Amino acid sequence: MVFDISMPLALFIITVVSMFLNDKAEGKLKGVFEERQFAWKDAVLLIGVMVVMIFVVVLVPGMALMALFLFSYSMLLFIFTYLFSGNRWYVAVLPPAMFVLLYVFLGNTALWTDYLINVYGIIFAVLITLYIGSLFTWKTAVIFAGILTVVDIILVLGTETMVSAATKTINLRLPVLVTLQTLPPVTISGNIVSMRLGLGDFFFAGLLGVQTFKRYGRRFGVLSVAAMVISFFIYEALILTYGVSAFPGTLMIITGWLPLIAAKEALNRIRKTLPTQNTPPIQAN
Repeated sequence: MVFDISMPLALFIITVVSMFLNDKAEGKLKGVFEERQFAWKDAVLLIGVMVVMIFVVVLVPGMALMALFLFSYSMLLFIFTYLFSGNRWYVAVLPPAMFVLLYVFLGNTALWTDYLINVYGIIFAVLITLYIGSLFTWKTAVIFAGILTVVDIILVLGTETMVSAATKTINLRLPVLVTLQTLPPVTISGNIVSMRLGLGDFFFAGLLGVQTFKRYGRRFGVLSVAAMVISFFIYEALILTYGVSAFPGTLMIITGWLPLIAAKEALNRIRKTLPTQNTPPIQAN
């Protein structure tokens, strides 16, 4: 059995960081959204928008796509810097400006393709989780996760549209994936194999981790992330062993999270039905 620990470890660290940062950032972000939260219809609509964007990535010319992504990422950096710099716009413009300049002038260099693209990918994975994740409740997150997993399976294994979209963005050197060499090294024809995981999958794990944290507390939140990562590790080992080219990351993640949550919910229901110590004994007639 061939296995890798670099990507599962990265998934664990990034998800836990997103989970803990959300506890500190949620107040400011809710102020921006005026305490608005998604209803289940909003969660379904968001999935629809995501599907449309995937097809846009496939169909739109490369230059237009590059401009769209650079603008979206720059706005995300600007919003977060603006909020957490005390609303100083002259400070907030610096991170997006640096990002665009690095992409334009270093995009064709090994510094960008080997290092900086991963750095920005990780940054955006955390920011997207904090930004969008603050709009979800437990109920809408569960609905969103279930539907998105089904959609992801269809787009990856059915139509392969997700694979085409990922390939196009990789060719444009946009930070939409985190790419890590396998550890211990897995080699094919003398080259070390690298594993890729999309920012959407990091957001997916982060959303589940954040909502679990809010519902059950810090300790169980970390435990849920560990369960996701263990499941991901097993799937990834099978992918490496049997040479699978692409597989839905959402399925790899939710397979670990769902049984743990189901067991927790069942245990809580059982505890609620049991009499407490303060309950007076039932008198027989």
